[in-house]
Amino acid sequence: MMLFNSFLLPLKKAALSSSTLTWFSDDFYVLLVRLGINLLFLTILIRFLYYPKTQRKDYLFTYYLIGTITFFLCFGLMQMDIDTGMGLGLFAIFGIIRYRTDAIEIKEMTYLFMIIGISVVNALASNELSVSEVAVINVSVVLLTFILENLWLMKHETRKTINYERIDLITPEKYDEMKADLEKRTGLSINRVDIGKIDFLNDTALIRIYYFADEQAFSDYNNQ
Repeated sequence: MMLFNSFLLPLKKAALSSSTLTWFSDDFYVLLVRLGINLLFLTILIRFLYYPKTQRKDYLFTYYLIGTITFFLCFGLMQMDIDTGMGLGLFAIFGIIRYRTDAIEIKEMTYLFMIIGISVVNALASNELSVSEVAVINVSVVLLTFILENLWLMKHETRKTINYERIDLITPEKYDEMKADLEKRTGLSINRVDIGKIDFLNDTALIRIYYFADEQAFSDYNNQ
């Protein structure tokens, strides 16, 4: 309760001390410029670097909204005089919110971290940081991502987890036979196979297959 009151106290003071609303300020133009820069580099990262490689439309939706909301949140908080009590109150509120989703892949998590990071930088850049310096930060992230995606890591290995019932083939000496059986069933040209948890009671095993999506004869419709 004390933490909640410390969060509300600055808002009550601001409401009591302000008799009129400010409809327009000089920060409005700063908001537009920074928002334009943020959306530009988010689009380069999400639409032109991430999406052509993965074809994940669901993450397109998530990345754009998270990046934009993060930008507005940080920019709005930057305009306020946030003390320790209010900061703790904000963390308490956001701590209640949790995403109950499946485990996110490491590559998608990396893009999510980049998008949040760029949005925070674009929103919280102080007046001492020029537009050219902000541009260098954004361009550096985009350029490094482009190099890793298109020059150094030309082949993008994708993985799937399969509940495999033929546990008679999971032994090392029958690896090639198991790999051929999985390729016949999935229609994929498999690069390697890892064997996970084995359930001898139900005669099944969790198998993770790895393949290069760019080399397949057809697009991976499960990723769309």
